[in-house]
Amino acid sequence: MNKIVDYLSEQHDRYEQELIDILRIPSISGDPSHTEDMHIMADTLMHEMSKIGMNKAQVIETDGHPVVYSEWLNAPGKPTLLIYGHYDVQPVDPIDLWSSPPFEPVIKGDKIFARGSADDKGQIYIHLKAIEAWLAIHGSLPVNVKLIFEGEEEVGSPNLKGFIKDYEKMLTADYVVISDTPMFREGYPGITYGLRGLAYMQINLRGTNTDLHSGSFGGLVKNPINALVEILAQMKDDQGRIRIPGFYDDVLPVSDAEHDKLSKLPFDAKDFADSIGAPALYGESGYDDLERLWARPTLDINGIWGGFQGEGAKTVIPAEAHAKVSMRLVANQDPDDISNKFISYIKSLVPESMEADIEAMHGGFGYVTDLNNSGLQAGVKALEKAFGKEVDFLREGGSIPIVKVFADTFQAPVLLMGYGLPDQNAHAPNENFSLYNFHKGIESIVYFFDEIGKLTA
Repeated sequence: MNKIVDYLSEQHDRYEQELIDILRIPSISGDPSHTEDMHIMADTLMHEMSKIGMNKAQVIETDGHPVVYSEWLNAPGKPTLLIYGHYDVQPVDPIDLWSSPPFEPVIKGDKIFARGSADDKGQIYIHLKAIEAWLAIHGSLPVNVKLIFEGEEEVGSPNLKGFIKDYEKMLTADYVVISDTPMFREGYPGITYGLRGLAYMQINLRGTNTDLHSGSFGGLVKNPINALVEILAQMKDDQGRIRIPGFYDDVLPVSDAEHDKLSKLPFDAKDFADSIGAPALYGESGYDDLERLWARPTLDINGIWGGFQGEGAKTVIPAEAHAKVSMRLVANQDPDDISNKFISYIKSLVPESMEADIEAMHGGFGYVTDLNNSGLQAGVKALEKAFGKEVDFLREGGSIPIVKVFADTFQAPVLLMGYGLPDQNAHAPNENFSLYNFHKGIESIVYFFDEIGKLTA
């Protein structure tokens, strides 16, 4: 291993320059004017895969942006890793808030600033450089590796689920590895072992066929906004628990082992509240703050509208009122089941004078993996060797729906080994990536391959 680590040190500057080169490509998947850039980025990755020694490197077209795939399968009897990432990036607006042009990478201190630096080009390049180092020194890998980098993650991966189904045999693996998450704190590596899912709804209430004068009709006609507010007020009790019947039936509880690991993380409620300008934090009673943030389901009203919104006064009873509601789910909760329970509960609260149309807009499953699975433990050993610190065990309050698809399709654990930092500004101006994490990340994946190679398929 020393020879590989020495090689990494020798290539330090080249690796950073190569990262700068790919960050210059404006691969914005949501902007049709960048379609050519998406293909340039895909071709660049394909050529890089071939150059470092991966086999069958190819750009595979989809109904949207292409997928880039390659493999190295010359380790018989050893496990197979499927490493997933994405090469598309978010739009750069508002451009005037960037301190430097988003596609002209700038190194300031130990960070590189550019769109896509943390999300996700810097993180997928970690894997490419670890593979390069192994093959350059030993001519082989201690484990079988497949790479799949998509170009539509930032627009919801509309074609990835179908791609996985169509190419299931080609993609099958013992472990799936994703590096697209941040660490909990600087200097300490982290493994994310759980994600929340999502059920997103829209409520539409109609009372009359037109807006009405509140003086001529008020007192005899139910106001849809009043009705909607009354309904939404019945979503939670005074302990912060969601009142939808059956909502918690399938919730996977936080284990004692998880509770112990989460409680060891240095989380300060006051500092967190101060960082977002909140007077205090709030959440479901009976749980620690990080359990509320990561491991318990939620319900939030994301938007509400209806009636007069302009300057001045207009005495109107609106014909309609609307609200958008999201529910973050945890492992074992089915978004379709939760959506149906939400619809039934809302309809039971709608007054007779109203008509309700409740739409399930989109959703996804949560995910949690066993803390004792051998792949995760291999990741822990590798990260601790590279960073010299104990690993933080994390859950994520957000959602990555494709994780559950990978897990179910291949019946394989998904390992979320991310190298970003909490202040990386992903999706925001001045996105940045720690170059310390970039280089230590490469070293940790070198060790990870070695640790997984000690296992049998």
